[in-house]
Amino acid sequence: MTHIHTTRTLIDDFRRAGLYAGQVVLMHTSMRAIGGDIIGGANAVVDALMTVITPEGTLVMPTHSADNSDPATWRNPPAPEIQKMIRDEMPPYRPEITQTNRMGAINECIRTYPGVYRSAHPAFSFGAWGKHAEFIVANQSLDNSVAENSPTARLYDLDGWVFLLGVGHAHNTSLHLADFHANYPGKVPELNGSAMLVDGERRWVTYRDDTIASDDFDVLGAAFEALPESVKIAQVGNATTRLMRQRTLVDFAVTWMEANRPASLRP
Repeated sequence: MTHIHTTRTLIDDFRRAGLYAGQVVLMHTSMRAIGGDIIGGANAVVDALMTVITPEGTLVMPTHSADNSDPATWRNPPAPEIQKMIRDEMPPYRPEITQTNRMGAINECIRTYPGVYRSAHPAFSFGAWGKHAEFIVANQSLDNSVAENSPTARLYDLDGWVFLLGVGHAHNTSLHLADFHANYPGKVPELNGSAMLVDGERRWVTYRDDTIASDDFDVLGAAFEALPESVKIAQVGNATTRLMRQRTLVDFAVTWMEANRPASLRP
């Protein structure tokens, strides 16, 4: 028999996984990993999360629109023949209406909720709901979009949490903040670009990311999880969840990267 999930059962699951009222938490999600049938779909998941966190807490998710990026950086799949067309024709980012992509149904769903604030980055935005939402999404830098002037850094300021719902550390955006702070040889900045509105007109704008390596994030995450009481592992439906203090994770990751890179990035 297929397992059935409802808003009520998900509330119980999220509480058992360590989420609580008033918490500030950055979530990375996979609805498919929950498994079974969810009555209400992604809405039920978002409703359950908001009920658990409450407006006194803050719920943050990536709402990236990564297709609005320079196709020269695309790998899966590359688009060499139509790069100029993409730069010329991509619609501009508008936080109120631009859909997420590659983020999953839960992240796209929360983007549409009343009271959710979305940051201004055209490719790597975040959505936030709750007490600290405006503070978290304000003034995201165009350059180094998940580094010092970003929602991930504001979560660090608030000593918030990271919650991985059915995904691994390869999707743990907070590790990019550590990458920015870590000092190791071989860092290579990458130019990127997006279509956005500048003074009301659509323009293709170029920016840069100084640290973009992520191939070793799963290995790094496993090393972090080996620390006693660093991560609470639980289940929401069939999805494995991981809950951790973001500041503790980032500080560990900086030290780990400085000790292990660039060797950890070699094939």
